[in-house]
Formats: sequence, structure tokens, C-alpha cells
Amino acid sequence: MRYLPHSEADRQHMRAVIGISRTDELFGAVPDTLRLGDAVDLPGHKSEIEVDRYMRALAAKNRTAGEGPFFVGAGAYRHHVPATVDHLIQRSEFLTAYTPYQPEISQGTLQTLFEFQTQVAHLTGMEVANASMYDGSTALAEAALMAQRLTRRDKLVVSGGVHPHYRDVLATYVEPDDGLSLMPTDVAAGEDLIAGVDDQTAAIIVQTPDFFGHLRDVKSLADAAHAQGALLIVCVTEVISLGLLEAPGALGADIVVAEGQSLGNPLTFGGPYVGLLATRNAFVRQMPGRVCGETLDARGRRGFVLTLSTREQHIRREKATSNICTNSGLCALAFTIHLSLLGEQGLFRLAKLNHKLARNLSGRLAAIPGVELLNKTFFNEFTLRLSRPAAAIVDALAEHGVLAGVPASRLLPNESSVENLLTVAVTETSVEADFDAYVSALTEVLK
Repeated sequence: MRYLPHSEADRQHMRAVIGISRTDELFGAVPDTLRLGDAVDLPGHKSEIEVDRYMRALAAKNRTAGEGPFFVGAGAYRHHVPATVDHLIQRSEFLTAYTPYQPEISQGTLQTLFEFQTQVAHLTGMEVANASMYDGSTALAEAALMAQRLTRRDKLVVSGGVHPHYRDVLATYVEPDDGLSLMPTDVAAGEDLIAGVDDQTAAIIVQTPDFFGHLRDVKSLADAAHAQGALLIVCVTEVISLGLLEAPGALGADIVVAEGQSLGNPLTFGGPYVGLLATRNAFVRQMPGRVCGETLDARGRRGFVLTLSTREQHIRREKATSNICTNSGLCALAFTIHLSLLGEQGLFRLAKLNHKLARNLSGRLAAIPGVELLNKTFFNEFTLRLSRPAAAIVDALAEHGVLAGVPASRLLPNESSVENLLTVAVTETSVEADFDAYVSALTEVLK
């Protein structure tokens, strides 16, 4: 038992201390029907070289986002990450840094988290941000719980345009019988969220740009929520959009959550990513996670400390605002470095380029017979209605070397109304030749 350090004598002693004779007794509450009767059918052990060769063969079956025309988005986006980002985060002091419990030896880590919080607050138009969450979906769920604590109400009105995965995570955190009101899928951004708000509503939850790419009227929703004493939670899955769109905080949002992957973090086949959460100063005591703050040391020099840690590692579990016990520190650092390199004007130009390229491709695709553009407004992602099921079209385009987008049916498998819908994401990594290949392949396939 190479990786189990305890001897049989050790195990016998531990069993005796807790009053059992066999280890199986620990699992007495698990029904026999749910237990494995035999060992798991796995291949026999191999040498390190054989395992390496096998894993490389598996990896060779994957296609990376940079190997051809790529228009996949739906919550995870391919952007150019400067080489400087990877170079800096691989420095040993960043790679090995852990939770900054002792500020006197953690000033570097604390300062990077402080700078990260400052950037997030500025981007979202809010007054305070935490030192990151796991990802965008868990940040949204934590924001919903935060709103329930702040208002002492249970009802949550959730837009049908919120990413399906985010809605699923939210449903896992908040039981439906606790007031979760999920609106039907909103393909055209025409839902009436305001009608569902009453004096029992804790928050309206809306995503902008939403899952289908539509921009939502944040100001009207904020006014409607506040008129009933509720909060507005705004979710952003494409953080680059905040370089061009007005900040949700300036439009009345009370809590803003986002996925920060687009800045500094490559797709990497699905993670790890970094969740952003920002709010107003008045709500900071109910904000999950932790806050790094600026202070002065005994000699009057600038320093950084953990200002607020309302998580269960630091206080009694029943008083904790969250059981998220860590932050995506290295991913947050990559986010901070990339955004620092861009600067405010650089982010604006990057966002403007994304929108311009998306407008270019959307117009060309919409001109193809059998293709309809559903969006009146969008940032860098839009939805097409095709004349045939989108999943089959995507497979056919992949045979032509074009990764054309995400069929809505993939994330909404039980909704027949979305079968022909395809979401397409365009970023600064796309070039005119990619557009030509997409238009040519789609025209041929739809014939």
C-alpha cells in the first residue's frame, strides 16, 4: 500500500479507539445495493514511461482552440493571453504562496489580492470586492444566499437567460422549495422579470450579456427590485464586455458576479477559473470569502492584511457567510497581471475589437440561406437559428475543420424549442480567414 502510511497495527489501534472491530462497520449505513461487490475493473499497473506514453496518446485525440477556426463560447472564451502573464505566475514565490494567515511574511500575496479586488470593484462599478471565488457559477450561488441573508426573504426570481450551468449550480445551493423561481428559458430576451417581483422577493438575478448574447436592461430591473425592497444580482460570464458596457453598479446593481477566465486564464479544457464577486459597502458583512485591506505598520509604512474573513475557517461555522475555504489565487493573479498590462484604454480597445469582429461575422452568417440572427443587441456572442438541428450542423462543420459554436440543445437537452439554435462567440483571436472558412463551410453544409 504505497500511498497509505498506516500499518495494520496502526489501523487496529484506531479501530479500537472508536469502538469497531472491522473497517467495514464505518459504512454500515450504506445499503448493500450501493456497495461494490468486487474490485473496480481497472487495467493492471504500468511503468511511468508506459503511463506517460498512454496519456500522451489520449491527449493527442484532443483539438486545442488554436488549431483552426474556433467560435466556441457559452461561458468560457478564447482570448489572447500575453506571454508575460505565464512568465510571472510561474515565479516560485507566486506558485508556492498559500493562504496569507501571517501578514508579516505574506505581503506579496496580500498585495496582489488587494490589487485584484481594486480592479474587480472598478470593473463592476461596485464599492468592494472579495479576494475571489471558485468560479462564476459558485459566485452566483453565493450571491443568492447573500441576498437571502440581507433581505431575510427567500424568493429568488432568476432570468431564463442565465447560463444553464449557473442555474443548475444555483438550484443545488438553494432548494427549489426555499423560494427559487426559475423563469422559462428566454431565447429572445423578452421575459417580464418585473412581474414576478413582490414583497417576498430577495433578489432578481439576471445575466448580461445573457446566455444567448442579448444585452439586458439592468437599470429598469434595479428600479423594479428596489421598489419592492429586493436586490438586483447581475451575472457576467464574459468579463471583457465590461470594457465596453456601462458597469452594472452604475446602473443600480447591488451584487455583481462574473467569471474572470477571459483575462489571463486560457481555456485549458475547462479550468481552473476564477469567480468575481463585488457589492456595496453596506453589504460587506454578508459578503462571502474574505477581503484584503491596506493599513500602516508600526513604523508608518504601507502594508496589507486580511481585513475581513467571514468564512468558516476563521469564525464559528454557524456564523460563517460561506464554506468556500480558499480563493483561486493563482488564477486571480493571472487576471490581475493581464488587466494591468492592458490598462483601462487597452481593455476598452480590446472590447471594442471583440464587438466589431462579432458584428462582421454575424452579418456574413445571417446572409446565408437557412440562417437567422436572433439578436438585436450583443457584445461578442450571438445566437443563430438554423434551418436544421444545430448539433448535427456543428458536427458537420467540425469535419470541415471549423468549431462553429455551442448548440443550445447541448446545455438545454430537454427543451425542443432550442434544437436549431447555435451560439457563436467571436474574440480578437479570430481572423478574416477564419470567417471565410466558417461562411464557406456553413453554406456548403446547409445546402
